Amino acid sequence: MIIILTGAGISAESGVKTYRSDTGLWEQHSIEDIATPEGFERDPGKVRAFYDARLDAVRAAEPNAAHLALSRLERESQVPVLVVTQNVDDLHERAGSRRVLHMHGRLGAPVCAGCGAGLPGERLEGQPPCPACGGQARPDITFFGEQPKHLEEIAEALSQVTIYISIGTSGEVFPAARFVRRARKRKARRIEVNIRRTRITNDHRELRHGPASIEVPTLVREILAEQLELDRQEGAGPDGQN
Repeated sequence: MIIILTGAGISAESGVKTYRSDTGLWEQHSIEDIATPEGFERDPGKVRAFYDARLDAVRAAEPNAAHLALSRLERESQVPVLVVTQNVDDLHERAGSRRVLHMHGRLGAPVCAGCGAGLPGERLEGQPPCPACGGQARPDITFFGEQPKHLEEIAEALSQVTIYISIGTSGEVFPAARFVRRARKRKARRIEVNIRRTRITNDHRELRHGPASIEVPTLVREILAEQLELDRQEGAGPDGQN
């Protein structure tokens, strides 16, 4: 199985603002105000407005060449491919990827803060109280202090990983930063794609330092070519003929 962990760097090339850059969202907004359960309790309107604005920004963005290459890898690979993303945008899906797990939730998917039920539509502002319990709408986003999503599915996939690729992630956020070490225990091939070294660079065996939109399509072409060559070799007879 091929597992790809993607972070903010892959979406930044589509114009989606990251949180941790010098001009990122944490420079403009307090984490405590818009990314914690306590912040939502204090001012739910402010939190809803923030994530609706994020949704508008994502809707104005388009998948880039890296997103499209990962979609191609899923379609053409001879082994299963799973994208595990820390991003809350839908650029992987819009590029055509089908097997995507959003660890930190997704924009455009309101849920009830009381019972967790999904609510209709994409926007948070203007949502009526939850018909089941009367609770307020909140974003289906993993706030700081909350458990990331899909951890059991990710752990099961990591138990089968043969190629692990990290793209555009800083290695600052846990538990995602530990995934490469699980891949290492599995003796999987480990590849990092990033514009610079990160805290988890040394846990990878192969480094592709450059823009994801350039490095990822090249890497995907190489992996698919390697699969075809291996298939050709396995299909050849003792004298090299089919």
